[in-house]
Amino acid sequence: MQIGDLIRRAGRQYGAAPALVDGERVVSFAEFDELTDRLGHALLAGGLEPGDRVAVLLPNGIDGVVVYYALAKSGLVRVPLNARETAHELAFKLSDSQARGFVGAADPPGPVEIVVDAGLLPDLIAGAPDGPCDVRRDPDAPLRLAYTGGTTGRPKAVVLTTRSELAEVDNFLVDLLPNLRPDSVMLHAAPITHGSGAFFLPHLVKGAANVIVGRFSPGAFLEAAQKHRATTTFMVPTMIGMLLEDPAVASADLALERLCYGGAPIATTVLQRGIDVLGPVFTQLYGQAEAPLAITCLQPWEHTPERLTSAGKPYTFVEVDIRSEGRSVGVDEVGEVLTRGPHTMQRYWRRPEATAETKEPDGWLHTGDIGRWDAEGYLHLLDRRHDVIISGGFNVYPREVEDALLAHPAVVEAAVVGLPDEKWGERVTAAVVLRSSADPEEIRGFCAERLAGFKRPKVVEIWAGLPTSPVGKSLRREVRDRMLAATHPEDA
Repeated sequence: MQIGDLIRRAGRQYGAAPALVDGERVVSFAEFDELTDRLGHALLAGGLEPGDRVAVLLPNGIDGVVVYYALAKSGLVRVPLNARETAHELAFKLSDSQARGFVGAADPPGPVEIVVDAGLLPDLIAGAPDGPCDVRRDPDAPLRLAYTGGTTGRPKAVVLTTRSELAEVDNFLVDLLPNLRPDSVMLHAAPITHGSGAFFLPHLVKGAANVIVGRFSPGAFLEAAQKHRATTTFMVPTMIGMLLEDPAVASADLALERLCYGGAPIATTVLQRGIDVLGPVFTQLYGQAEAPLAITCLQPWEHTPERLTSAGKPYTFVEVDIRSEGRSVGVDEVGEVLTRGPHTMQRYWRRPEATAETKEPDGWLHTGDIGRWDAEGYLHLLDRRHDVIISGGFNVYPREVEDALLAHPAVVEAAVVGLPDEKWGERVTAAVVLRSSADPEEIRGFCAERLAGFKRPKVVEIWAGLPTSPVGKSLRREVRDRMLAATHPEDA
């Protein structure tokens, strides 16, 4: 089966029902099928050939979705770009992916052979031939390149195939959204270039509408969620925090059944407050670019106080193991999380060495995350392998320290890193962003009540804001680099 087959079938089955909504613009299922067919024909007529990589730089909106699935139908390989990235970052991805085509609302940030101005998309579609655009793609050929967040270095392009995309849809329909129906509504408040975009196909195949908010704000989200009776949405923790800070959320008339979240750690205080305000609708997704949104999930009914720090249990069709020194560990033992399933990446694009380091010949994928199983089979993530701080011979997991900092009522964001220390090897150091006045020593004292001595921050710095990736992940590496430049220039 091809992705285009799913779109054509949805067009036949659901016809005039709304498939995509963006403000006043509504596209039906039948129209979406026709638009993607026509644009696919136009792209091929413009000189692109099946297998070519095509970078797409468009804001959240219907046009971006149409382009994505026209590429799928025409055998072209999608390379989504994020408008929040710098020109330098975008130029790197264009070069690294060897993109031959570019579709965007602005000039490409680097040399590309075939450029399609987003403003000309309506004309291209109108002038293209009618009829199916159906370039059959080998199920193991590249469908899209998904760049990693670059939180530990230069981003790598993850090769995802038709086989992995269809497996991801299976994971969503079986475990994450088993009750999808034609009157369900997905509200895309986060960028479709990343996590939110994974929810499009599962809703499409079940005849449910996808509503897009151009740019997230609590007000815009609440307005759209109430107007369209949204049943599902996806957010990163930063967005959840912003939503809960808005007084209007308490009186909003929402129909949410699932608020899915992931992409970064979330403070248990924020999560519990969200449950108190919005009800038992939260669903945690643990995944990564190499295993899109599907390693484990924590269902709404599993969000009990004792499990809020858990990432949940493996999806039905996904294997998960925790290993230390080559062996699978037992309950409460710590090791690296590995996963295996048909949805995982095929390889890294043009990075055979990195592929060999990350994916075993038998399919097991090294996530780079440190975790443990509890007695009931729930996964608890401790931190990224490369972020672990070794202080006085003890392992300190930054996430645990950050959770303690975020429990302080004045702290809204926190990042913990290790800096060189002659006595301890590494010194636990924190940067925090405050919502109200607080003294660094008071915050350290607060942590002393919650953390063992070797885990407590030796230094707490108050920052106006933390550096984040384009998808909202805190960049500990940049925090550490800034601190090193200020205090240990010889190590920066």
